[in-house]
Amino acid sequence: VQLQASGGGLVQAGGSLRLSCAASGRTFSGYDVGWFRQAPGKEREFVAAISWTGGSTYYVDFVKGRFTIARDNAKNTVYLQMNSLKPEDTAVYYCAATELSWSALNSYDYWGQGTQVTVSS
Repeated sequence: VQLQASGGGLVQAGGSLRLSCAASGRTFSGYDVGWFRQAPGKEREFVAAISWTGGSTYYVDFVKGRFTIARDNAKNTVYLQMNSLKPEDTAVYYCAATELSWSALNSYDYWGQGTQVTVSS
C-alpha cells in the first residue's frame, strides 16, 4: 500500500490544521494507521493511532485533548485534526500503516513521505 500525507503548512500558535493520509494500491481497511512526527535534531516520535475499524484510537499525552485521529475507509483516508497548536508541535508529520496492532511500533511497514507543520509563536 502506498501512502500520501498532505495538509501541513504554517500556522500561528493556537491555530488548527488537518492532515490527511491517503492510501492507494490496496484497500486501507485492514491496516491500523499511526501518525508520527520528527522535529529537527530529534528522534521520530509516535503521536496517535487508529485501529483498522476506526473503533479504537490512541494518543500520546502531549496531544491529548488537542489532536483527533479519524478515518474514512470508503475514501481510503486517515485524518489528523490538530487544534490548539503550539510551537513545539513543529515537525514533519508522517503517516504509517501496519497489518499488526497499532501498538507494535516497530511493525509499521508502509510510510508516507511526510508533511511539514510549522507553528509560529
